[in-house]
Parts: sequence; structure tokens; C-alpha cells
Amino acid sequence: MPWFAGIERAEINWHPTIDHDRCVKCGMCMNCGKQVYDWTEAGPKVARPMNCIVGCSTCANLCQGKCISFPSLEELRQVYKQRGVWAKVKQELKKEGKIQ
Repeated sequence: MPWFAGIERAEINWHPTIDHDRCVKCGMCMNCGKQVYDWTEAGPKVARPMNCIVGCSTCANLCQGKCISFPSLEELRQVYKQRGVWAKVKQELKKEGKIQ
């Protein structure tokens, strides 16, 4: 899937940050399908930040302690705009026959 349209994932600042002072150790973040987190004695740890799906914030939305945050969506949208990602993704989706 052409999410990044030639941009390396490491160039996109999108991954969770945990405020351990607010964490209630509910474990909801451990449901992450991309296995971004590891569980430690202190609670969750962001172990594989580059596994995080760009734009996803499900863990933060469901976190009981509201301790998970992400960079702003506006920052992400600026990267997509500056690098022409939307146009490139659209072109790739047309080529794959997913849109007309």
C-alpha cells in the first residue's frame, strides 16, 4: 500500500509517547496489532515505534489513563503536503486500479 509514496517511515514523526505519571496500567495499549509496546514492571514501554501505523491513535483513544499522546495531526499533514504524498498516493492507487 502506498501510504508514504517514497518517503522512508523513519522520516515521518509518528509514534506514541507515554506519560508514566498518568498511566493506570490498564493494558489497553497492549492490544496494538502492530506490537508497538512491551509490558514492563513499570507498565507499557514503546519498544517498536516505527511499527506504529502513521495516523493511527487507537491506543491513545482507548487508554483509560489518557497517558498516551502522539505528534499533532497538523504536523503530519504538513509533511504530506510538503512532500506531495497525497498526489503520489492517488497516482499509485489509480495504477493499482483501486480508484478511478
